[in-house]
Amino acid sequence: MVTAELAACLPVLVLILGVAISAIDVVAERVRLADAAREVARAAARGDPGTGPRLALEDAPGARIAVSNGGGTVTATVTKQVHPLGGWLPSITVSERCVAAAETTAVPP
Repeated sequence: MVTAELAACLPVLVLILGVAISAIDVVAERVRLADAAREVARAAARGDPGTGPRLALEDAPGARIAVSNGGGTVTATVTKQVHPLGGWLPSITVSERCVAAAETTAVPP
């Protein structure tokens, strides 16, 4: 009797474990993308647009980076496709955005 109950419950337990692992994978990727977006925004706000994407791709390889300026701020958006469980589940698009105030440089008189 215990064997039959275990056989009936085991697929449900495996499914729950797969969903939990996928959720952890997506959350970890969001943290990486948030770090990457912050690096891009800070570098662009300092006036160094080349360093930000290089640092972002170190944090989140394969991510797409978009930077926009306006109103004294720099907005960096980093987007990536996440494939939970190694491609067994459909891919999820994860995107993070960071805004930094553009730094002004003092001009000597």
